[in-house]
Amino acid sequence: MTNKYGQTWDLDAIFPGGSDSSALSEFAEKADQALTDWKQALEAFQVPDQAEDTAGLVRIVEKWETSAKHVFEVVAFVECLVAQDVTDKKAKQWSGKKDELMAAYSGTLTGVDQVITQVPQQTWEQMLEQPELINYAFVLDERKKEAAEKLSPEQEVLLNDLAIDGYHGWGGMYDTIVGSIQVPLEIDGEEKSYSVGQAANKLDAPDRQVRQHVFARMQEAWTEKEDFFAETINHLAGFRLQTYKHRKWDSVLKEPLAYNRMSQETLDAMWGAISDEKDSFVKYLQRKAKILGLEKLSWYDIDAPLSSATKHVSYDEAADFIVKNFRTYSSQMADFSQQAFEKRWIEAEDRNSKRPGGFCTSFPDKKESRIFMTFSGTASNVSTLAHELGHAYHSYAMNDVEQLNQQYAMNVAETASTLAELIVSDAAVREAATKDEKIALIEEKIQRSIAFFMNIHARFLFETRFYEERKNGLVSAARLRELMVDAQKEAYNDQLDEYDPTFWASKLHFYATDVPFYNFPYTFGYLFSTGIYAKAAENPEDFERSYNALLEDTGRMTVEDLAMKHLQEDLTDKAFWLKAIAVCKQDIEEFLRLTAE
Repeated sequence: MTNKYGQTWDLDAIFPGGSDSSALSEFAEKADQALTDWKQALEAFQVPDQAEDTAGLVRIVEKWETSAKHVFEVVAFVECLVAQDVTDKKAKQWSGKKDELMAAYSGTLTGVDQVITQVPQQTWEQMLEQPELINYAFVLDERKKEAAEKLSPEQEVLLNDLAIDGYHGWGGMYDTIVGSIQVPLEIDGEEKSYSVGQAANKLDAPDRQVRQHVFARMQEAWTEKEDFFAETINHLAGFRLQTYKHRKWDSVLKEPLAYNRMSQETLDAMWGAISDEKDSFVKYLQRKAKILGLEKLSWYDIDAPLSSATKHVSYDEAADFIVKNFRTYSSQMADFSQQAFEKRWIEAEDRNSKRPGGFCTSFPDKKESRIFMTFSGTASNVSTLAHELGHAYHSYAMNDVEQLNQQYAMNVAETASTLAELIVSDAAVREAATKDEKIALIEEKIQRSIAFFMNIHARFLFETRFYEERKNGLVSAARLRELMVDAQKEAYNDQLDEYDPTFWASKLHFYATDVPFYNFPYTFGYLFSTGIYAKAAENPEDFERSYNALLEDTGRMTVEDLAMKHLQEDLTDKAFWLKAIAVCKQDIEEFLRLTAE
């Protein structure tokens, strides 16, 4: 039987020839030249005497946009090359070039800071009101304000240079240590060593004895190296705290909140609403424990499957199902996704030599996206495919927006993807053939809520408290274990029989050096999109227009302004978050009803 859609992506439409592409080499040279032109525009800038004298700043913006398009085009293509074949040596060489371009881009941004901080505030405000700059006012003003709160540009450059072998070096050390860990497991009578990633995949085995065994062995593996991990996490936090001290920042949340363009009040309202509503999710944990024949779930039972009732889905079936259900909300979204399948923008083939995981990347110059995943026919695969198509649609909706206004933050980055996933997963539940299949699909949805409301809450609580203690000196591995378990008990309302004291060592996000507190943006994105989903049900006729307008604005305003403009909602008030959580509670109620016997 001939497949309707190809499962390997077409990269030649971007640059023909893969890692040997001469077109890629030529474009990378253009990226280098664009960066040079941008630097020259910065060097030629003269502080204006009057607000109408915008030519110098306009030239900087133009060269900035050109550089961004060229650099991000190369970066996206190289990421695709590396992902599709981890054995491609030339692709790895291109990774070096990609890193060079990103370093040059980041360094030139520091030059932008140096230039714009020289402009007197009154002149600056008047300049941003000029017709040729008004569309860039938010991004430029944000840049100037953030630069004013940092050290001098020269000191920031020095800080970034020292961070390569210091701060980022510790992050790299974590990856090296984790890569060296082998977990010995005895499964089905066979003793074998696994990487931590392979071992973690077995924590959702149907057999509880297997889960217990894997969990115990992984605890041993992480504990054996815990002194190294404690040293690493302490120095990462220490570097950040010293940086904040010199910048005179009094809160460890200042940087992640600014990065996500949101306020402390919004963050507090979100977590407050979640804490208020956790009793409903506790009922789910208790019911699942009862179904599994347990008094209480343990950490390794949370993701345990209740059944294997979901059916196998072919790639063609998944594609048609997604397009059909997207169309009930947006014809544009459905047509875009149909195009993605037909033009082979998706790498979904299940084969060796691919890297694990999934992602969506956009090509700003070609105005196309590419999606990477491995499709094996599960319900989870269908959700992932819808999720990544949501990311791609977000980029598509911004195609006509200025390049500098397309740089949206991590928290709103999950908006379109999670909403797309909700549309498809709800449709799958409605069309479930049997009661057992319906239970399995609903539980898969609920598990996402548990992850965002409890697991990520535990990470946030741990990281917040760890940073406070780190201000007073190094925090021991033993104390890190205590902080982790205390955070998990609070986040899960003390509903588990056994917790994971080594989670602080095993969770990569605590060691990521791109942005601190790599936790709450996930929960924000999940609930923000759920809130939009609830709004869509209230006014489906206007959904497509209002949704596209919201997506277009995600890179040029704070999340509070975004929600007020497009949803007429105040994110600093618990009410919005409670309405979003109510959508998730409906799954709990249905699960409890279906499993009442």
